[in-house]
Amino acid sequence: MLRRWRNRFGISAPKVAVRTHIPWYWRILATIVVMSISIALAGWVYDAGREIAGFDRHETEQEINTLRDRVAELEHETTKLSALANAGESTLQIERTAQQQLVSQVKALELENGRLKEELAFFENLAAAEGKEAGFTINRLRIEPNGTPGQYRYQMLAAAQGGKKDREFRGSVQLVISLQQGGKSAMMTLPAPGDPDMGKFNLNFKHFQRVDGVFRVPVEAQVTSVEARLVQDGVTRASQTVTP
Repeated sequence: MLRRWRNRFGISAPKVAVRTHIPWYWRILATIVVMSISIALAGWVYDAGREIAGFDRHETEQEINTLRDRVAELEHETTKLSALANAGESTLQIERTAQQQLVSQVKALELENGRLKEELAFFENLAAAEGKEAGFTINRLRIEPNGTPGQYRYQMLAAAQGGKKDREFRGSVQLVISLQQGGKSAMMTLPAPGDPDMGKFNLNFKHFQRVDGVFRVPVEAQVTSVEARLVQDGVTRASQTVTP
């Protein structure tokens, strides 16, 4: 026991350090201050290193702003050019439409010119026939599809020629239509007996009369020929046959 007490309190006893007590919140505050100084110092060292290497943040920001302004300017220019391109395309489309309309008008004028030439030749022949035996003729008979299945339009010019000037035709036009339907031949006559529209086939002229109208056939039938007749008092005074 004596030896233990001697080791504890004697020369060979363990060393004891006496330190001043510091509150915990002062330690945390000191740590925060040290870390803040370290971060600021690291930032200063980083900026100094970039400047030494030739990198200036202010110049870089200015260059970025300049590039942004240039991009905005180019976008504005692109928008303007796109608007001009769209306007040019619209103008081109208008010109194309106008050109197509002009082509259609030219074709219509060419057709009208051809029709007038045919009428001029007809009237010249009609004038040359004066003094000959009186009679009636059918000229320029045309049969064309009317755009609707089974529907056709007919056109003709009925005229008187030769003889006296006071002659007059009072009768009707009759259409005899030849058909192919289901591999068999068929025939239609217009106007049919008892047709309520029979009045539209009546004709009354002294010199000439243009005749046009529409007739229908079964949709599955094919028109092979059409004969137009001028009928007066039950007698056929003139006829002409065409193939559509």
